Amino acid sequence: MKSLRLVPALLAVAAQAAPVTYEIDPAHTYPSFEADHMGMSYWRGKLNKNTGTIVYDKATGEGSVDVKMDLASIDFGLDAMNTWATGKDFFNVETNPSATFKGRIGGVKAGVPTQVVGELTLNGKTRPMTLTIHQLKCMPHPANKRDFCGADASGSFNRDEFDLGAGKHWGFKMDVGLRIQVEAVAKE
Repeated sequence: MKSLRLVPALLAVAAQAAPVTYEIDPAHTYPSFEADHMGMSYWRGKLNKNTGTIVYDKATGEGSVDVKMDLASIDFGLDAMNTWATGKDFFNVETNPSATFKGRIGGVKAGVPTQVVGELTLNGKTRPMTLTIHQLKCMPHPANKRDFCGADASGSFNRDEFDLGAGKHWGFKMDVGLRIQVEAVAKE
């Protein structure tokens, strides 16, 4: 009899621990980057269009990320730089229109994930990349009452590993800092 009374309690716990799939809100998600300009300064920009999903289990702090970034939406704040970056001498968006990041959320400390370990695919090459999660918060969305989560994460990569070595012979450093702030709303 006791075991039958435990069934509803166990089902309630299992229901609360289920992973939730969230759709990335493109109006509140902008991967940004900074890259060296011959040791003189840093060029900063962002990608204005992206899509993707996050699966997150708040009970375990684990999940997955799958983000697609539209490289034609690159924005340095300077039209000439945007045109160059999307052209054949750099991203060549006619051949490689997007970049993707796929990874596993984990490194849980005190119930909160600390990293996303995954792979960045850029210019037809896939390389390992880890993002450090600096902040993560979930709450009911004030307008649509569905659960939504937001996070801030960062990492870096060497663009030469993706055959994007433009400027290397002029002394440009190949390391690129990547920062992603993301908001995602639970699917209905």
